[in-house]
Amino acid sequence: MDNITYRVRFWKIKTYKGSRVTTHTVRWVVESREWKEPFRNIAQARSFQARLMTAAREGEAFDIGTGRPISWKREESPLSWYAFTLAYVKAKWPYASPNHRRGIAEALTDASEALYTSENGAPSRDMCRAALRWAYSTRIRDDEQPPAELAEALRWLEGHTIALAALAELGKGATLARGMLDRISRTKDGSLAAANTANRKRMVLNNAMEYAMELGALSKNPLKAVKWTRPRTLTTVDPRTVINAEQARRFLAAVHGHSERGQRMKAFFGVLYYAALRPEEAVDLRREHLVSLPEEGWGEMRLTSAEPRAGSRWTNSGQPRERRALKHRADGETRSTPIHPELVNLFRWHLEEFGTGPDGRVFIGPRGGLMTDRAYLKVFHEARTMAFSPAEAASSLMNVPYALRHAAVSTWLTAGVPAPQVAEWAGHSVAVLLKVYVKCVHGQEGEAMRRIWDATRP
Repeated sequence: MDNITYRVRFWKIKTYKGSRVTTHTVRWVVESREWKEPFRNIAQARSFQARLMTAAREGEAFDIGTGRPISWKREESPLSWYAFTLAYVKAKWPYASPNHRRGIAEALTDASEALYTSENGAPSRDMCRAALRWAYSTRIRDDEQPPAELAEALRWLEGHTIALAALAELGKGATLARGMLDRISRTKDGSLAAANTANRKRMVLNNAMEYAMELGALSKNPLKAVKWTRPRTLTTVDPRTVINAEQARRFLAAVHGHSERGQRMKAFFGVLYYAALRPEEAVDLRREHLVSLPEEGWGEMRLTSAEPRAGSRWTNSGQPRERRALKHRADGETRSTPIHPELVNLFRWHLEEFGTGPDGRVFIGPRGGLMTDRAYLKVFHEARTMAFSPAEAASSLMNVPYALRHAAVSTWLTAGVPAPQVAEWAGHSVAVLLKVYVKCVHGQEGEAMRRIWDATRP
């Protein structure tokens, strides 16, 4: 056919700010002719561009006369759920953290399973889910061709999800919305999902529906037509997971005796317990952050960033971890935390024994690489078994490394450190601190009851 071509190129969206209106123009070249499509809303422009690029990426021919993919019918071109979600993740990508990007992909992957138009000719469920996860990584989708094993699933998804407009239809829209909510409330095997997981995915879907309204693709949010009981989430730390000082020392001794690799991790686990660092903050700790390590007494550290692990698919760099601002803080904002005298000694020993990495990183592997989750989790669980009695090891006591941070914050509160100071050291707001750790403050009940008695006795 002489009127089709596969030669398509795309330019950046051009924004013109006039005195009264702003126009965002999508520009692309089919064969040798440039095409333009103006939009008043940048989100609409991005959505239209994403649909064009998806068609080109998946090998679809373009009509030379219209500049559109041959599958498009100008008089009726309903936006599918699949095409909409691609536009949504592309719009969110620049402003979302890697972990949030992954959360968006997980929610949309589950919701999509409730919005297939048919199962005819469908690839396997695992293949469709893998294809969706690939497609929802904007960085990969923009830079790479689809893997050969996913190409068929991606083509099937393009034509077998509902038209987005169906979510606005009376009756049908609510039914489809309930199907999405039911799906995100369950795991892949059909069992009930954790309440936190279901609520997080519901927030993603709600934001996606609001984005569809912003595009003008929906006139109302279909999720609000469904009476959905939000699962109750556990917001407080379970005091049964919190260790005391004697158990912490036992554990750190077990880490030291575990292996040479364990010795490298003793200060890593120590900084979680004594300074309440999050694991991603400890991984990013540099020598320059240790402001003072005196021979006696308390030291000080000043944190500037963290490196949470999200997976290489969701970072801009393609690395499993990406350096970011401290949690709940703006770029460039720092947090000071005191260094317990025992931790000061541990740091001094660690730096003398192992030094630092080329970039000043405190915790590195034997070959100078990053300390990976897989490596420190293995040592953590094996040292925990060594340090605790059989009954303690079988319980929920310090069942994850993050429990060391919980123990630190609980210890500070129990010691009577004012909540605003604890919140500052731990990187919390005071309200969240008191809400999360309310059950972990021990030893103050007797004093509280004595004061009540003094105030009310005859």
